[in-house]
Amino acid sequence: MRYFRAICTVGLLLSIHGSIGRAADVPQPDPPSVVPVVSDGVQRATVILDSYSYAPNHLVVEAGKPVELTLTSITLITPHNFIIKDPAGSLSVEQDVGAGKTVTIKFTPTQPGIFPIYCDKRLWPMPSHRDKGMEGKLEVR
Repeated sequence: MRYFRAICTVGLLLSIHGSIGRAADVPQPDPPSVVPVVSDGVQRATVILDSYSYAPNHLVVEAGKPVELTLTSITLITPHNFIIKDPAGSLSVEQDVGAGKTVTIKFTPTQPGIFPIYCDKRLWPMPSHRDKGMEGKLEVR
């Protein structure tokens, strides 16, 4: 009987540990970053471009108000870009950012919606940076 209890206890502990490990392995989405409107009416934010990610990777802005984003690459060798393209044509942004460089972009979104942000850089024949997870979204309210 003691042997049976020991086996059950070990099994329960392994089950609990296994489920905790699986939950921790699932990436949790970052909360949206609402870009504030400052006193001059411009929505300003800084976006960090790292190896294959943007931080923040979910920006929320208001339609009809100018947006100014400071894009800072913290990579040492790899260049990136910052692309937002609406298939309907209401929004098109494309900016290269060299490794270790900072660039400021300005645009005014006119239509509400959720638009993908991504980096399409690639070293042929490797997958693009977007394929490696360098993407996010711009939510226009």
